[in-house]
Amino acid sequence: MLTSLTDLCFSSIQVAEIKSLPKSMNETNHSRVTEFVLLGLSSSRELQPFLFLIFSLLYLAILLGNFLIILTVTSDSRLHTPMYFLLANLSFIDICVASFATPKMIADFLVEHKTISFDACLAQIFFVHLFTGSEMVLLVSMAYDRYVAICKPLHYMTIMSRCVCVVLVLISWFVGFIHTTSQLAFTVNLPFCGPNKVDSFFCDLPLVTKLACIDTYVVSLLIVADSGFLSLSSFLLLVVSYTVILVTVRNRSSASMAKARSTLTAHITVVTLFFGPCIFIYVWPFSSYSVDKVLAVFYTIFTPILNPVIYTLRNKEVKAAMSKLKSRYLKSGQVSVVIRNVLFLETK
Repeated sequence: MLTSLTDLCFSSIQVAEIKSLPKSMNETNHSRVTEFVLLGLSSSRELQPFLFLIFSLLYLAILLGNFLIILTVTSDSRLHTPMYFLLANLSFIDICVASFATPKMIADFLVEHKTISFDACLAQIFFVHLFTGSEMVLLVSMAYDRYVAICKPLHYMTIMSRCVCVVLVLISWFVGFIHTTSQLAFTVNLPFCGPNKVDSFFCDLPLVTKLACIDTYVVSLLIVADSGFLSLSSFLLLVVSYTVILVTVRNRSSASMAKARSTLTAHITVVTLFFGPCIFIYVWPFSSYSVDKVLAVFYTIFTPILNPVIYTLRNKEVKAAMSKLKSRYLKSGQVSVVIRNVLFLETK
């Protein structure tokens, strides 16, 4: 009898403890968000076909432009130099930056309910920080390459050897991997049991963490500190490097220095276009989410499409190599012959 009363009292205490748990904890144990709803760029259904067409063309231009740079650099022996090796790797990363979310965004323009699974959402967070973190470090490597070429031209080929270039590229990917792993560690164990609407066209880390069932103020600060440190430190290194280079170039007035100024202008333009939106989003986290959405489009779409334009329009060597590539593969009458052969096979 005494044992039964003891068991009854103990069971009552357990029930009381369970009822006293916070609501979010009870929901976390019984329900977990399995997918997120992406609100996209616009809620207007009339704009969806127009946006689908525009961004499809932009994405196609990104792929063609950056693949053209990679093909040009690899096929022309005159471009087998450290600067163009790093440029080809930048084009590859730009393709990755544009591809982690843009195809999903384009497909979502054709559907009413824009959803993404929990695992795919985490994958987008992983890849966006991997690629953008790698690109930041690669831009620093490109600035270092220009510093050596302009400030120490006699030792350029010794310092910027093939091995050093490969190591710089590997370091950029390693830093990007460490950065994205640390960022994902803040998110993967958060309890998501209620809201699941992300006000963007992809799963961006600040927007996803605020949907957790717990207070994420400290986590948000850690995320901003992590991304802000990488962005600001890379940007400051670039500012210092380009300042030293500009001072060196200003004190020289030759034809080679004019070429250096042209190349340097392209580099500084690319750095400004890429780091501006990233710093504004992660270093200044108090901006409105509508502004962040526009900036996210800028560094995932417009920067990858502007990079090939900037580097090709201001670089005579790349334009000459592209003309040579065009004359090699698009000889007069060759395209029409190929088209006639295809049509003949189809009608045969």
